[in-house]
Amino acid sequence: MKKNTKTIMVAMMLVALATFGGMPAVAQDKPVDNMQIVREKVRADKKLFVAANMELTESEAKAFWPVYEKYQNELFLLRSRTAKLIKDYAEAFKDLSNETARKLLDESLTIESLGMKLRKSYLPKFRQILPEKKVARYYQIENKIQAALYYELAVEIPLVQ
Repeated sequence: MKKNTKTIMVAMMLVALATFGGMPAVAQDKPVDNMQIVREKVRADKKLFVAANMELTESEAKAFWPVYEKYQNELFLLRSRTAKLIKDYAEAFKDLSNETARKLLDESLTIESLGMKLRKSYLPKFRQILPEKKVARYYQIENKIQAALYYELAVEIPLVQ
């Protein structure tokens, strides 16, 4: 396997991990597999990180966490699209045509635009339940998490040839 293919696969795993971290746990009759454990751990760790840094009062927490969960579930949909985009890039990387490059870039910009739209749509919801400084703090936390993920992806995904 070529180095570029390996790095794309690592990037796909990073997005998958982040994607599954935002996915709600589903009740299953089957035994829990290792990936489900990883997904639940990532989701719990992110929530703990947010909780540790938000300094919420009891009443703020009661209002915040349901909105947070809804936001994370919608964020999951964008992360799923990002994972698919990286998968499509990995499949087309060796023989990337101009048309495929155009489609991938357009999808990337659409995902970015939808992310901004999602953040904007939740801003009034968070503002209704938290003081403005805590809303700003929460958005900083989310931005830092996203920046770390994007950094890791940027390191692993090779440039178009």
